[in-house]
Amino acid sequence: MSVTIGLIGCGAISRKHLKTIANIDSVQLTAVSDVNDDRMSEAVERYRTLTGEQTSIAKLNDYKALIKREDVDAVVVSLLSSMHATVAKEALKAGKHVMLEKPIALSLQDTDELINLQRLTNNVVLVCHQLRYRPVFQKIKWLMDEGITGKPYYGTASLKIHRPESYYSSAAWRGSWEKDGGMLVNQGIHLVDLLIWLLGDIHSVYGQLARYLPFKETEDVASGILHFKNGAKAVIDANSITLPNNLGYELTLVYDKATISIKGGFDRLERCFVEGHPEIEKELNLLMNDTREHEYMYEDFINALKSTKPVKMPCIEGKKAFEAIAGLYLSHIKNKAIPFPIENFSTLDMKGSC
Repeated sequence: MSVTIGLIGCGAISRKHLKTIANIDSVQLTAVSDVNDDRMSEAVERYRTLTGEQTSIAKLNDYKALIKREDVDAVVVSLLSSMHATVAKEALKAGKHVMLEKPIALSLQDTDELINLQRLTNNVVLVCHQLRYRPVFQKIKWLMDEGITGKPYYGTASLKIHRPESYYSSAAWRGSWEKDGGMLVNQGIHLVDLLIWLLGDIHSVYGQLARYLPFKETEDVASGILHFKNGAKAVIDANSITLPNNLGYELTLVYDKATISIKGGFDRLERCFVEGHPEIEKELNLLMNDTREHEYMYEDFINALKSTKPVKMPCIEGKKAFEAIAGLYLSHIKNKAIPFPIENFSTLDMKGSC
């Protein structure tokens, strides 16, 4: 029997979800919700084109009406960032399972409330950090967990992208601390998540921000130093003002028995050295070609719905990258290193900070 899906939010990010849902036989889209009728119609037609079927799909301006529908087993929340936690909590209270776009929330209070509610309802929540599902990163994680790479020493995460004024003007919520949450929260969070996942849990963070563009209030540049509980260190180097267009991403991981560096659009293995295992470079290069992480993420979600097996990316894991960024932001405000765990933070605290 298929899992029925309701899509809440029909903006740009929803297209990836629609494509994945259409490609998986065990899921079916039954309803969509958006405040914009044209976006809903476009989403429905896109899904029908992808499936080749004229499926009956409800279109609802009120997401609360979608959540109440009996023909919806799970919801995909792909709204603006400030609504992620609110809608996810309402869905859980209505007995629905949730696939939640990143970031998990824009405050640690909302994050913790969502974690506690998920535990109380025992429904599934998967936070969309899909790069954890990409086979090349799964392999690196396995190498680390098996002790093949040795002890984590150091990592770097670099984001050099270009977001023009037209990007921010195309949606009123973009570039605001209240609804967007910041450049690191929206564009850099996947890299931060990978650093934590592949190096360890954080002990403290130091960071600084800068804003140069006048048409938004969030940061254009973010620099951070992460100190991990296991003694490893990492550097975050991110900006959204690289001219004239995106330069790319870079993730480098240094262990006492290995160095692995992936660059470009995470499509180029720049270096792979694993002591005593020359064959791993070939294995990782082969895995670089598999970019079906979104499908693997959905498969994990569906398996969790049909069994008692937990998802690989639950709420408590989704919190980690946001808390790391919260630490960097707080460090900028207070001009000192921030120890973990962090008790209180909201991106609203950042207004006027840079």
